[in-house]
Parts: sequence; structure tokens; C-alpha cells
Amino acid sequence: MAKAEITFADINQTVIVPVGTRVIEVSEKAGSGITYGCRECDCGNCMMEIVAGQENLSEPSVLEDRVLRENLAGRKDRLACQAQILGNVTVKPR
Repeated sequence: MAKAEITFADINQTVIVPVGTRVIEVSEKAGSGITYGCRECDCGNCMMEIVAGQENLSEPSVLEDRVLRENLAGRKDRLACQAQILGNVTVKPR
């Protein structure tokens, strides 16, 4: 199984995970400051900034795009409950 690294800039910790893992699954275990609400792409609480490797996350779904727009997200923002890790990436809480 292919692996990738995700680095949480707020705690300076890197974790190796299987490709396809959602950021939410890793950030809780690592102790990152990314917060969560609904966990189902409805509230936008888990918005995070992609510091590096934006191309190494899954494409946003139509639902994620809608929630990001409703929350006035920037170009480097994604929802941790939706973004799947496809390659090395660095993120931090918004």
C-alpha cells in the first residue's frame, strides 16, 4: 500500500499514513489544533490551511466547494473532514 507524509505545522509533527486517509483521521491522533464540528462537511469548523503540497490532496467535492465558499475560504483552505491525503502535504489550523 502506498504511503504519504502529512506534517502538522502547528505542532511540528509528521505522520506517515496510507494514501487515501482523510486528514481528520490523522489530526486527532496527532494532537493537531484543527477543530471539528459535524465531521460530515456541513459546518466548516475543520477548515485548515494547506502550507505545502496542495496538489497532493484529493479534489474538493461539490459539497466541500459549497461549504468552503459559504465560509469565505481562501485558495489554500480545505476541510479536514473531506480532504484525502494522496502525497506529502503540510497543513495548519485556520
